[in-house]
Amino acid sequence: MAEVKLENINKVYPNGFQATYDLSLHVADGEFLVLVGPSGCGKSTALRMVAGLEEISSGTLSIDDRVVNDVEPKDRDIAMVFQNYALYPHMTVADNIGFALKLAKVPKAEIKERVDKAASILDLNDQLDRKPGQLSGGQRQRVAMGRAIVRQPKAFLMDEPLSNLDAKLRVAMRAEIASLQRDLGVTTLYVTHDQVEAMTMADRVAVINRGVLQQVAPPQTLFDEPENLFVAAFIGSPSMNLMEATLSPDSVGEELSLNIGSNRMRVTSELLSRRPALRNYFNRTVVVGLRPKDFEDASLVNDGMQTISAEVANTEALGYEVIAYFNVDAKPVVSEDALDLDADEALAAPTGDGNTSIVAARFDPRTRVRVGDQIQVAVDINNAHFFDQDTGLAIRD
Repeated sequence: MAEVKLENINKVYPNGFQATYDLSLHVADGEFLVLVGPSGCGKSTALRMVAGLEEISSGTLSIDDRVVNDVEPKDRDIAMVFQNYALYPHMTVADNIGFALKLAKVPKAEIKERVDKAASILDLNDQLDRKPGQLSGGQRQRVAMGRAIVRQPKAFLMDEPLSNLDAKLRVAMRAEIASLQRDLGVTTLYVTHDQVEAMTMADRVAVINRGVLQQVAPPQTLFDEPENLFVAAFIGSPSMNLMEATLSPDSVGEELSLNIGSNRMRVTSELLSRRPALRNYFNRTVVVGLRPKDFEDASLVNDGMQTISAEVANTEALGYEVIAYFNVDAKPVVSEDALDLDADEALAAPTGDGNTSIVAARFDPRTRVRVGDQIQVAVDINNAHFFDQDTGLAIRD
C-alpha cells in the first residue's frame, strides 16, 4: 500500500489544449478516492498520468514518497482496471488473471496459489477454465479485478470500470468493489462520471470540471456543504434547485426576509447563525439553493414550516416517493461551468424559462398532488444554501 500525491499537475497537449490545471490531490494510504465530473473534465487524463500512460507537462507525482514522473508504467507498482476489461480472448480466466505474474517470471506454484486466492475472493472458482467470451459482463469485470489483485500492487487505478454494465449490475458491482477495497485495504484512485457511483463508494470524492479541482471532501460533506455552484449542481439527483433571491428587512425592520420571486420567507435566527456571512448581502441579489429533500407537501406537515404557493407542473411517482415539479416566479441560475452538465444526469430536470424556475421536490408518497394543482409547499428554509452571484462561491462564514 502507498500514498499517492499529485502536486500542481498540469497537462498540456501539443495542440495547446490544457487538460488539467495545477491539480493537487493527496490519496492517503488505503484510501478510496473517486474522481468525478462531466465528460471531458480531465479526470481520466489525471488517472492516466498517475498510471504513466500520459506524460506530465509540469508538477510532481509521487507514489509512496517516490517521485515517478519519469518512471515507466511497469515500474510504478500499480494495477489498472479499464473500462473495456482489456482481457485476452484466447486465454482462460486463470491465464488472464495470472498473465502479469507469468511475465514477471513468478514460479508456477505461486502463480496458481495467487490466482486461486483471487478467484476465491471474487467468486470465480468455477470460471477459471472458461474464456472471456463465455462470461457475463459482471464476470469479465471480476476477471479484470482479479488480474489487478494478484499483482499485490501499491495502488489500484480504475477508469470507469462499470460503465459497460447494465444499471442493475452496476449497483451490485459497485458494492462488491467497495467491499473488496475495504477488505484488501489497497490505496485506490477511481474515475467515474456518475455522481451516484462516486457518493456510494468513496471515502472522499474529488469533483473536477474543465481540468480544475472544484472540491474534495467526504461524500456527505459535498452534499451538505458544496463550495460553489458547480458542485451544488453536480452533487445530488435531482440536483439542487438554484434561483435568484434577495435578502431584505421586513416592513418594520426587525426581521430579515428572503424574497424568492413573489414568495417572501422569514430568515430565521438559526439560518443566520449557520450562514453568518449573509449579513453582508442585505439588499443584494444572491443565489439561493434548496435541495429537493427540503420541500414537502404542506398538507402532510404539522410542524409549522414556512410555505410557498405553487402550481404543480409535473409529477413522477416512484413508489417510495413522489418527485413533484412546480413553477416559481424566480430567475433560475445555472453557472457557466454547470452548463457542461446538460449532457449528464445531474441536470436532467428542466430549469424553466428566463424568469420562471421549475423546482424539483421530494414529496412523501402519501401526497395527492396532481399536475395543474395550486398547492402550498412547505420549505425547510434552515437548510438553504447561498452563493455569491458574481463568484459562484458559497456564502457561509
